[in-house]
Amino acid sequence: MSAAVTIPIAGFKDVYEVPTVEKALQQLPASANEALRALYEKMVRLGGQRFTVKPSALPEMQRLFEELPNFAVVLADIRRHLALCVDSNDSIELPPMLLLGEPGIGKTHFARKLAELLGTGFGFVPMSSLTAGWVLSGASSQWKNAKPGKVFDTFLNGEYANPVIVVDELDKASSDGQYDPLGALYELLEIETAMRFIDEFVELPIDASGAVWLATANDASQIPEPLLNRLTVYEIDPPDEAGSLRIAHTIYSEVRNAHDWGRQFPDTPSDDTLAKLASLPPREMRRAVQSAFGTAKLAGRSEMRPDDVQAGRGGRRQKIGF
Repeated sequence: MSAAVTIPIAGFKDVYEVPTVEKALQQLPASANEALRALYEKMVRLGGQRFTVKPSALPEMQRLFEELPNFAVVLADIRRHLALCVDSNDSIELPPMLLLGEPGIGKTHFARKLAELLGTGFGFVPMSSLTAGWVLSGASSQWKNAKPGKVFDTFLNGEYANPVIVVDELDKASSDGQYDPLGALYELLEIETAMRFIDEFVELPIDASGAVWLATANDASQIPEPLLNRLTVYEIDPPDEAGSLRIAHTIYSEVRNAHDWGRQFPDTPSDDTLAKLASLPPREMRRAVQSAFGTAKLAGRSEMRPDDVQAGRGGRRQKIGF
């Protein structure tokens, strides 16, 4: 279970103007990209209005502080910003954040938990697998197989005007020499320019200023300084022993409670099993827990044992076959 959500839907916001889209649709030449024409028609059909959310009271966050002990500083800052929205007409407004730390300590997991807490939509952009700048901001409709970027897609197909958008592994973004994969962020992270963000495929402005930006990275030296200056940087340490135990227990409970077969297992694993799970990085814990449940079941047991918990093998994958 996540922390109790006490942030209701507060109102609506237009992220784009439908009359502007209708005019652009009417002016498209017969030779225009059919995908662009279909997109304009979809924009008109869906309308430009999206939900906005704001806190009517501070959400209960103690559970998150317990589940994510190494993110306490970030959570404390988020709570301060949310407090400013209470008893006002303002929607949620958080500064762009960068979670900096070694792989596997739970940065992406934290981002998803934040989206649950805020009760808004969620967009995810994995920069390690992307090379072209158009993935964020779209590519011109003149190009073959062009399409909108992930930012526009999140606003068009989502229900909220202030979604959490995670740019994962920001330091892993690589350029193909022609496009800067981070170029669109310079505009998107500034409220004034984000209010009229133009996706290169769509060529019409949308108001992306409500987005809650959260980036993750392992190495700040690989991120351009002007971009770092637009982000509030939090250095996330690995959890200590007590924190690792709490995280392990949380993951065990989440996996158990998410499945019908989980009722066959106890609410809490043994102390020795919990300690074995806690010895793993948070990223590996979930995989290890799922696998350990299966190992116990194959052995005809309804309780997980320490030996059921196997650490990740790492290294190069072995080939299977001849």
